Amino acid sequence: MISRVIVGVDFSDASRAALSRASAWAHRLGVPLVVVHVLQPPAPMLPEAQIALPDPAWLQSMEAHAREHLLQWLEPFGEAAVEVKWGSPAEELVGMADKDALLVVAQVGHSRIERLLFGSTAARVVKHAPCDVLVVREGAAS
Repeated sequence: MISRVIVGVDFSDASRAALSRASAWAHRLGVPLVVVHVLQPPAPMLPEAQIALPDPAWLQSMEAHAREHLLQWLEPFGEAAVEVKWGSPAEELVGMADKDALLVVAQVGHSRIERLLFGSTAARVVKHAPCDVLVVREGAAS
């Protein structure tokens, strides 16, 4: 039994379609909708680079901006819980899920080289999720 719908949003057109689909499923099932945006911390490009911790005020402003943007995106869809996290999008989404969740992610088109270098968040979520995953294809009708 699905107890909540969790959707990852990266502010792409594809993730807007995923949000629309997730909202429809949450409404249809009568369960809470949780909308998540994951910020990835800045990392040095070279291993020799000195790792400096970012300014906490800057981090908070990034989180506040993302939360504000999510709330604007949610206006057409009604109420939902909003979460902004730091880390790997796939790991954070999978970590939030349990066997009774439905995870919704967008499949964003990447070039072959991008997929080779970075992989696909959707593919990692499907592989590691403890629950059902709905992958909304780029350009899918909402």
